[in-house]
Amino acid sequence: MGSTNPFKDISLSLTNILLPCTLLALFPIALFSFYFHLLLPFSPSPQTEFTNSSPITDISHSSLSASPLSPSSSSSSSSSSCDYSNGEWVQDKRGPLYNDTSCAGFIKEGRNCIKHGRPDSGYLYWRWKPSECNLPRFEPNTFLKLIENKHAAFVGDSMARNQLESLLCMLSSASAPKLVYQIGKDNQFFSRWHFPSYNASVSLYWSPFLVQGVEKSNTRPNNILYLDHVDERWIKDIDQLDMIVLSFGHWFLLPAVYYEGGSVLGCHYCPGLNHTEIGFYDVIRKALRTTLNSIIERRGGKGKGNGIDVIVTTFTPHHFEGDWDKAGACPKTIPYRNGEKQLEGMDAEMRKIEIEEVEDAKGKTSKLGMFRLEALDVTKLAFLRPDGHPGPYMNPLPFANGVRERVQNDCVHWCLPGPIDTWNEIFLEIMKKWEKQTGSEH
Repeated sequence: MGSTNPFKDISLSLTNILLPCTLLALFPIALFSFYFHLLLPFSPSPQTEFTNSSPITDISHSSLSASPLSPSSSSSSSSSSCDYSNGEWVQDKRGPLYNDTSCAGFIKEGRNCIKHGRPDSGYLYWRWKPSECNLPRFEPNTFLKLIENKHAAFVGDSMARNQLESLLCMLSSASAPKLVYQIGKDNQFFSRWHFPSYNASVSLYWSPFLVQGVEKSNTRPNNILYLDHVDERWIKDIDQLDMIVLSFGHWFLLPAVYYEGGSVLGCHYCPGLNHTEIGFYDVIRKALRTTLNSIIERRGGKGKGNGIDVIVTTFTPHHFEGDWDKAGACPKTIPYRNGEKQLEGMDAEMRKIEIEEVEDAKGKTSKLGMFRLEALDVTKLAFLRPDGHPGPYMNPLPFANGVRERVQNDCVHWCLPGPIDTWNEIFLEIMKKWEKQTGSEH
């Protein structure tokens, strides 16, 4: 962005020079606004409390207390040392466990690519093949057995919701979950589902920064983040949780002002404000560190309960090509071949930060016991799937009346069913590995 102040009294002779520059400078603002539109589920009050809404059906938190993982008949089906983050996508004729109609009740409209008229279906017939082992097909009954009498929560931004939607769809092929609690339109702010047959609950907490934050509005163009304070709106329920899946990152690319220690630390993309531009890499590191430290402090010490499992899903790249408002913003219909594209730049750095912070936190928890922490490293396998986004099919039948010159595209989130189902296949393998380790300790 240029530093020219458009409110200064300038001569008419400069107008013809500055006007094109001004229009050019407005383009990044428009791109930021659209990117924000994709990530924002709706605009709740920043003071909204998750517990202020009446439940659809009460569920007893006493029945959701943590307990050792239940035995799984298939816990030995995968290698406990497999690196699932490296591999390649190979064709698979079996296709997904669910479709757009069998799971319509859990899929956000913008992710239901089949229903919205996406003409190709090849993106549904790929599976991830790790370099060192096989990744088993998702087993919904095994997953449900592992969370029996437990409460798992997905905490984060719309990517957390995307992964949760995928999980609910795959689980529903074996046992139908019941929505028992919700706050916000389309279950997007806070929701809870219950699987009666297993007395298992899965919740979603909207918290795009994980730490305390105030989202931008029509009157304030910047997000405000307090990097040394975890978001109490979700962590206040931590004593009711047995497992937490954290997923965040994309909201840190948006304009923001950062606070630490009660004063302004700096900002990202805040022209007109007298703050130091510090980007977002150190900020996302601080936010994740604050979050993990807060979980450790509240559930990791002696006498803090029966333990907790924590998963951090790593950053998933977007695949915009060219203009975001053109029909071909993410036009690919097949995955990249392994080696065809290199994971680098921002995507690689975001992943690196998250992996490092998880490893640092694991060092702090190694002697705590009953505290398990793992990174769900999906950055590379997501990077290789440019074909898996809704694109123009974020909206129903976008080309019913012919190809329009401009059309909204979502090249950030993932079609359901689609590649994001693989995230949960790896998630299950982590849980099975933990179960195997628990069994060997007895």
